[in-house]
Amino acid sequence: MKNPVSDKISKIKPSGIRKFFDIVNTMDDAISLGVGEPDFETPWRIRDEAIYSLEQGRTFYTSNAGLMDLKIALSDYLDRKYDLHYDPKTEMMMTVGGSEAIDIGLRAMLDPGDEVIIPQPSYVSYEPCTILANGVPVIINLKESDEFRLTARELENAITPKTKVLILPFPNNPTGAIMEREDLEAIAEVIREHDIYVMTDEIYSELTYQTDHVSIASLPGMKERTVYINGFSKAFAMTGWRLGYACAPAPILKQMLKIHQFAIMCAPTTSQYAGIEAVKHCDREVEDMKMQYNERRIYVLERLRDMGLSCFEPYGAFYVFPSIKSTGMSSDEFATALLNTEKVAVVPGTAFGDCGEGFIRISYAYSMENLKIALNRIEKFIKSLAK
Repeated sequence: MKNPVSDKISKIKPSGIRKFFDIVNTMDDAISLGVGEPDFETPWRIRDEAIYSLEQGRTFYTSNAGLMDLKIALSDYLDRKYDLHYDPKTEMMMTVGGSEAIDIGLRAMLDPGDEVIIPQPSYVSYEPCTILANGVPVIINLKESDEFRLTARELENAITPKTKVLILPFPNNPTGAIMEREDLEAIAEVIREHDIYVMTDEIYSELTYQTDHVSIASLPGMKERTVYINGFSKAFAMTGWRLGYACAPAPILKQMLKIHQFAIMCAPTTSQYAGIEAVKHCDREVEDMKMQYNERRIYVLERLRDMGLSCFEPYGAFYVFPSIKSTGMSSDEFATALLNTEKVAVVPGTAFGDCGEGFIRISYAYSMENLKIALNRIEKFIKSLAK
């Protein structure tokens, strides 16, 4: 018989995040700090609007690109929040989470052999989505000494005549790193000079703790060469609603929409109506969640440092990325032993790229109660290694 499975797909590794998540679900009294999902319920006013839309019988397909009322509300939201100006008719579309937008954006832009620069550590989908789109991933290994920021020099050194797209994943999962305006201005200069494009994934844009988030698409000459990705999962605690969006120059968005039409049809209708309420009226709820995340961030960082684990201070998202090199264990060994002995799940840094070796990702998108219990167990584990 012929092999029924694609060689290309077979060679793609499964997500390193899900491995530990699946194991912890089979263990009694285990605590997971591994999944990047807010522990907050979706704000009630968003849920109430979704219920109302169902009561009104709004259960049909929307247009492929999404509800116009939602895109108009999003356009206003991006304008007031990030100084971004997009035409709801031609430059915006709703997707099934930000992940779909990443996938179809790369498929719409890449021809076979085009190179995509991916800074790592970073979200697990970028590299496989590049391969699925017949692109060639080119990895830049970010450094803790640079606070895991991408530098203009690193970008310049990675560009070749085949480079088509830079993926810019900030605020960053898994490190919590951010890029400030000066960092982005230096990157933008290189991008314009070499005539390449950017896919900027800003799903954590609402969650920065020291400075306001800046989008590279807002800088001079960058909107026309940027695909902007965002969504409702993190800021609005709407992971299960599967609602994301993409903003891009009309010629690119037109091709993205074509793929979306054939593969998806439209984002969930109920989620779209809920999304209108989110971007219009939920600034306060988002700010309240952000304040609690910041309290947890400070607590987790202090506890890890008190245990003797080196950890740079993350200023975005809801992750810390401590070094476990002092233990002499690999990332996978550490995470496996911690789960087996103390029933705490974290994610090995290598799930986010080879340069994540020697680190683990801890999510603080969990209650303070669970964080305290989990960190007590981690401290006990660390002390046991010194015996």
